[in-house]
Amino acid sequence: MRTMRWIRKNLVVIAGLLTLAYMILPNLVVMAFSFNKPKGRFNYSWQEFSLDAWKDPCGVADMCESLSLSLQLAAWATVGAVVLGTMIAFALVRYRFRARGAINSLIFLPMAMPEVVMAASLLTLFLNMGVELGFWTVLIAHIMFCLSFVVTAVKARVMSMDPRLEEAARDLYAGPTQTFLRVTLPIAAPGIAAGALLAFALSFDDFIITNFNAGSTVTFPMFVWGSAQRGTPVQINVIGTAMFVIAVLMVMAGQIITNRRKKTATA
Repeated sequence: MRTMRWIRKNLVVIAGLLTLAYMILPNLVVMAFSFNKPKGRFNYSWQEFSLDAWKDPCGVADMCESLSLSLQLAAWATVGAVVLGTMIAFALVRYRFRARGAINSLIFLPMAMPEVVMAASLLTLFLNMGVELGFWTVLIAHIMFCLSFVVTAVKARVMSMDPRLEEAARDLYAGPTQTFLRVTLPIAAPGIAAGALLAFALSFDDFIITNFNAGSTVTFPMFVWGSAQRGTPVQINVIGTAMFVIAVLMVMAGQIITNRRKKTATA
């Protein structure tokens, strides 16, 4: 009886921990197999512990080149999506104009639409315009589908902003530029940062839209897919593990900074 009461009392916590474990398990498997030394081409069964792949992460031909390309695409797509998405979010929240409701609805289309539909549409557009498929077509495509996520994140933050803070800045003789840089932008920064991180992750991870519009360009997800057809090098697990650890460290650092700011504000 005590056990059942304890389970009922902590059911939500137990369900949350089980869900978290289910989500993290694939990452742990990838991490474990980054230390494997397979005897064949496929890294699907455990053979023996080895650090060879970690000592030479670029030991597979063209892998680090594709990784570098994906990082460049993700960085530029993030910059483009954040700049355009932030301006769109402010326009939708702060201004009234014709077709504002329609634009609000259209913003959500790329998030609700299957990726293959957007990929085929963009490919058709590029082919009809006679544009050569490659780095720039992929970049344009990534900015297009990341834009909606950035707008949504920044818009939610802007809607929660207290306009009296900006009015107080203007009452203290701050100009429009000073008000924006010292009041508006710092308040909106968490939403912009969230949109940027989301855009970077989506761009780096994308395969379907990239595959349609890449031409001869090979990004890291495309390299992984191609490698899986003829063999899976351990270095892919090494890169995956490194990206996972970096993401976890960034989240932890953000949480620590937030907690310190809360303590400073309440002190």
